[in-house]
Amino acid sequence: MAAAASGFPAIPPSHVLGRKLDSIPFSTYHLVLIIVLGFVGFIEGYDLALSGSLLVLAKGPLHLAPEEVRALAVWPTFVVVLGGFAAAAMSDRVSRVAVMQAGVVLSTACTLLILLAQNFEQLLILRLVTGIGLGFTISAPFPIAAELMPAQHRRTYAAIYEVMLASAFTLLPFVGYVLADHPNGFRLVGLPGGVTLFIAPVLIYFLIPESPRWLLRRGRRQDAVDTVNLLIRRCGARVPPLTLDELGFASERAAEELPRFWKLFAPGQLRWTTVGILCGICGGTSYYLIAILLPKALVDQGAAVSLSFGLSTLVFAASIPGKLFNGFIMEIIGRRWTITGAFVLAIPGLLLMMTAHTMGSAAGGVFVAGTLITGFTVLSCFPAVRVYLSEQFPTALRGRGHFFGESFGRIFAGVLAPFVLEPHTGSPVIFFGTMVVIVAVGACIPLMFGRETLGNLETFTEALPELA
Repeated sequence: MAAAASGFPAIPPSHVLGRKLDSIPFSTYHLVLIIVLGFVGFIEGYDLALSGSLLVLAKGPLHLAPEEVRALAVWPTFVVVLGGFAAAAMSDRVSRVAVMQAGVVLSTACTLLILLAQNFEQLLILRLVTGIGLGFTISAPFPIAAELMPAQHRRTYAAIYEVMLASAFTLLPFVGYVLADHPNGFRLVGLPGGVTLFIAPVLIYFLIPESPRWLLRRGRRQDAVDTVNLLIRRCGARVPPLTLDELGFASERAAEELPRFWKLFAPGQLRWTTVGILCGICGGTSYYLIAILLPKALVDQGAAVSLSFGLSTLVFAASIPGKLFNGFIMEIIGRRWTITGAFVLAIPGLLLMMTAHTMGSAAGGVFVAGTLITGFTVLSCFPAVRVYLSEQFPTALRGRGHFFGESFGRIFAGVLAPFVLEPHTGSPVIFFGTMVVIVAVGACIPLMFGRETLGNLETFTEALPELA
């Protein structure tokens, strides 16, 4: 009452704006947002996982030495990490959509230029520059979507986005399978990702608006209101438009100062930042080891090149229904239990893959069963993992927090783990056993140290006094 009498709204402007966004019924335009951001995920996922196919396809034509194979497996992902840290520093200060747009243009252009690569040095340079663009883009869709999608439909976005991502991971080894015996296969395998240079930037420019929550935090209240009303109109105008009066003039500030970057680690936030990152590391390590090293591991363990690509296709194909399933249950049993279940249920699949070589004539069937279980479980955890990570941060830190979380996790999952295990891909026990240990540890983290979020962005994160 006192707040209202003094001219300040009883409800903070961010809560008013958030409730308005969450009240918009699901519409065709929401589906357009999902598809466009999912398409960005598809092409960036294809470009990110391309190193795994290049390790096999370029080894012969370019006469790659062992140390060159290792460099191609590790250093591009390390540059993705650096690009992600750079994007983390910028994403809450400049347009998040612009950061994503720049990354898409850079990564797809360099992937297309693989057609012209003539030696290892040129190929590595292209992959390193691609990594900068991927670092800008690969994490961007989730903090953007977390603030554009109504809370009750975030699981729909997460499931469809991750299915499109899984489709890229499935398509890539299939293309590698088709090109396995082609002398220019390593050049042609990048085409599906490269040609999107002429499509994705146009879709982003015309169809993805800036986050109204971010605009409000930057003091651009009228722009925030206009963007909310644009979303309302595009969604069929089924709720009344938002007005400046509803946000309250008395509490207006010229521009709200962003918390410093170190607030990600402040008391009251450090625990949640850490939990989100650790969940990403445990799921991401399995992904990177399978996406980058599985084709090589299977060849080193005696499989034919075409068979290694075929099995890699199968494991990611199994993740498509798995991601739909996890996207559905994450709103029923919660993010934490979904993540834990995906990790626990992956252990039998990884054990089957690890021990298949001892099964004699049944080895092929046992390994296929393991790939199906692994794909349906740990490789399908990311609808919950990424939404859970984004929901650990208030709006003023969400862009930086999500970019930083994925990039920091990628140091371990996408750089150190492949670097350490690349010389040991010929050993099923070391290669698959390492993943068993990691997912077992990951299953404990969200339940023992995490909290449930369920999409309540304002009431759950905005009121932390330490971040003011």
